[in-house]
Amino acid sequence: MPSIELHAAQRDDFDTLENLMQFYVYDFSEWLPLKLGEHGFFSIQPKTDYWRNPATRPFLIRVDGELAGFVSVDHDTHIEGAEYNIGYFFVSRRFRGQGVAKFVASTLLSQFPGQWQIFHLDANPAARRFWAKVMPHLTGDQFTLHQRPVDGYPCTFYRLQCPQPSP
Repeated sequence: MPSIELHAAQRDDFDTLENLMQFYVYDFSEWLPLKLGEHGFFSIQPKTDYWRNPATRPFLIRVDGELAGFVSVDHDTHIEGAEYNIGYFFVSRRFRGQGVAKFVASTLLSQFPGQWQIFHLDANPAARRFWAKVMPHLTGDQFTLHQRPVDGYPCTFYRLQCPQPSP
């Protein structure tokens, strides 16, 4: 089992997060009509305001000390009563299928007790399989499913309650 670590991103990490967004968008270009710009990069707006928002908590993922992806927790919710949302979640292809994403999701849920929503595009089969497989284990089958569009794209939402850790 690899050594997986989740580190809160610091101000110095914002350029790294922006660079990783290119790979995140690349993956999404398989399911959404996203186009490369003339210089070979996806034309995405910098997310500086998002990363610096006090309600946004970005994290870098490391596996055996090597940068492996990123994840963010924010308050951009679509389900009534939800307090937390996974805004972005990216694990580099080399580290997929090794338990990295499950470790990260479990760690985040334990760090932020309260009402959560986690959603994915229905057009993303890897996300659909991943969340359907891990959600029962992460929650003890204590979640609800909701279907609704986000920006016109059908999405599946998981709503769950993460309890305060026992002392």
